[in-house]
Amino acid sequence: MDLIANLGHGFGVALTLNNLLFCLIGCIIGTAIGVLPGIGPVATISLLLPITFGQPATTAIIMLAGIYYGAQYGGSTTAILLNLPGEVSSVVTTLEGYKMARRGRAGAALSIAALGSFFAGSVATILVAASGPLLTQVALSFGPADYFSLMFLGLIISAVLAQGSVVKSIGMVVFGVSLGMVGTDVQTGQQRFTFGIPELSDGVGFVSIAMGMFGIAEIILNLERPEARSVMSGKVGSLMMTREEFRRSIPAVLRGTTVGSLLGILPGGGAALASFGSYMMERKVSKGRHEFGTGAIEGVAGPEAANNAASQTSFIPLLTLGIPANAVMALMVGALIIQGIQPGPRMVEAQPDLFWGLIASMWVGNLMLLVINLPMIGVWVKLLAVPYRHMYPSIMIFCAIGVYSLQNNVFDVYQTVVFGIFGYLCSKLRLEAAPMLIGFVLGPMMEEHLRRAMLLSRGDPMVFLERPISATMLGIAAIALIAMLLPNVRKGKDSALAEGG
Repeated sequence: MDLIANLGHGFGVALTLNNLLFCLIGCIIGTAIGVLPGIGPVATISLLLPITFGQPATTAIIMLAGIYYGAQYGGSTTAILLNLPGEVSSVVTTLEGYKMARRGRAGAALSIAALGSFFAGSVATILVAASGPLLTQVALSFGPADYFSLMFLGLIISAVLAQGSVVKSIGMVVFGVSLGMVGTDVQTGQQRFTFGIPELSDGVGFVSIAMGMFGIAEIILNLERPEARSVMSGKVGSLMMTREEFRRSIPAVLRGTTVGSLLGILPGGGAALASFGSYMMERKVSKGRHEFGTGAIEGVAGPEAANNAASQTSFIPLLTLGIPANAVMALMVGALIIQGIQPGPRMVEAQPDLFWGLIASMWVGNLMLLVINLPMIGVWVKLLAVPYRHMYPSIMIFCAIGVYSLQNNVFDVYQTVVFGIFGYLCSKLRLEAAPMLIGFVLGPMMEEHLRRAMLLSRGDPMVFLERPISATMLGIAAIALIAMLLPNVRKGKDSALAEGG
């Protein structure tokens, strides 16, 4: 009964006019950037972080969440109609969705993508609501050593699951943690790694890193790629599925929802990993697997359900433990910190409006996306006709104004440019930026819990092995790291990621 009462309170918060408006804005922006290739939710949320500073915390997070799961919806539209995935998680949808469109079944593919996404998002929202308070109670029994080991495990898993070399990913994690150490030590008041620059006494700006690494760098990369967009001129066709297509889609949606819900919780997982995992499962267990490669509807239904379920359940470790599961969740942590809120197990008690309002807004947002996506397919396809060379100047100006407005400091703009160039170089060197951002967010929190644990144990490092929870977390981290350093396992991961991307 407490869960129902809390959800009722959450819907009361989510259905206020202001929160409804910003949820709708987030869903529309998310769908638009999902449609447009080369932008993505990480870059968009990075660019919009300054806007959240002037909004209540609940409203800001509801809008950013709408952008995230809205992008999963939008990416499927162009993946099916144009063989052009707007979002990374929609790459898999092109494999079967575009072939269905060429057979005149584009409308059916779009319908099952929208309906499967809505169902998966609704189920995942229920999971977040049910598991949130339970995990929060478990997390309250954690000590400083347990929290340190949990965050360490999160960093290792994010590095292990990142694309490319594990060694490079770990190096980016270490670099991110090092950036988090810059500034004034809270306990001693000493300045660390500031190199005599007064502006760094408060640390490196989170918004500058996020905007530079994901916003500016993405703009530079897009400008050097040739534009190749061809707007679909043919008819989409009927949105109605046949009885056979509907019957085959149901088990695929259920399996995709299960896979996405589980993989979304893992640090370093997310929508892209979930959609690829669902597609591989459907190729092996689906009754229509003989049609794969020619336009099997299961290849659309499963991955679309999986990526939307994963985008919702990735909020579970964020809201209950304060651990970001992926780069987007790391940006959410940054948005909360900007608002003066520390994510973690105390959020349920300290910020009930935010916790339950966000969960309720997920269902509201999924319903909005179902209503606005199918009727607006023509609008989203026309949006592709806008040349990118006309879009990026306004994005750059918006970036500069947004960063400057936070503290009215030109140094923040310079920081953003530096990290933009660094992010571009990282892309060229195949260095993942997401592990660095997660390391930057978790680094200061890890240091705080490390100090508390050492203080309580009077400097005995064995405290991390004596506590069962902490020892288990460190053991899992060691096993995951050793496994990924084995040649056979590493080759298997690399080949799977190459096939999925």
